Amino acid sequence: MKQESGKHNYEEYHYTAKEAARYLIQSVALCGALDYLFYQNWWYMLAAVPVAVIFLKGKKKQCIRERKKQLNYQFRDALTALSVAVQAGYSVENALTACTRDLERLYPPEADIVREFHYMESQNKISVPVEELFLGLGRRSGIEDIENFAAVFSTAKRSGGDMDKVIQTSARMLGDKIDVRKEIETTLAAKKGEQKIMSLMPAGIILYLRLSSPGFLEVLYGNPFGICAMTVCLGIYILSCWLGRRIVDIEV
Repeated sequence: MKQESGKHNYEEYHYTAKEAARYLIQSVALCGALDYLFYQNWWYMLAAVPVAVIFLKGKKKQCIRERKKQLNYQFRDALTALSVAVQAGYSVENALTACTRDLERLYPPEADIVREFHYMESQNKISVPVEELFLGLGRRSGIEDIENFAAVFSTAKRSGGDMDKVIQTSARMLGDKIDVRKEIETTLAAKKGEQKIMSLMPAGIILYLRLSSPGFLEVLYGNPFGICAMTVCLGIYILSCWLGRRIVDIEV
């Protein structure tokens, strides 16, 4: 993911050149596979272009969701480091700087959490309130856990609450939620694997028939009736794959 310094919008995702090339090759391969299985005419490969567009959009949504998930996991470590710094006697402002140094040791420079805390550190040096920085991160990330922490942190900071207790409690609660989320994801992983296998079976059966009995499906290629029939089958196949993904793709 290509990023600029400063604020990041986590609702957007821009492919790097490497990612764009990889996903473009995958989408072309997908179109070619659909054409080979359902049409046997390279001109009809153009009919599969919408499938490639849907594939690329789906990949972008998947990248956005994965990026947010990783940021959420990283934010737990950031809160833990911030809590340790506050317990050591640092003010919240100085603890932010100490937390940034800890995150630099935990994650590579291109990690979102490192970039965010670098940005927050630089803004804090020009007297931007820390609570405003956390609120901004919550709004831009769209992550519920960060938004909730920012709201609690802002209220406690302005009312003179116990910041150490607020940060420590938030870090513990976020850690518990992430642990539960990981357990659920582990449970769902097997079901997602089964769904992928089931989605590949119809295409696998057609491929097997194409290779083992080339003449068996010839009646469905190169004529209007066969083209219509295979188009309907392709539509049903895509719909079933989409429904299967929706069933097992549970957000936790």
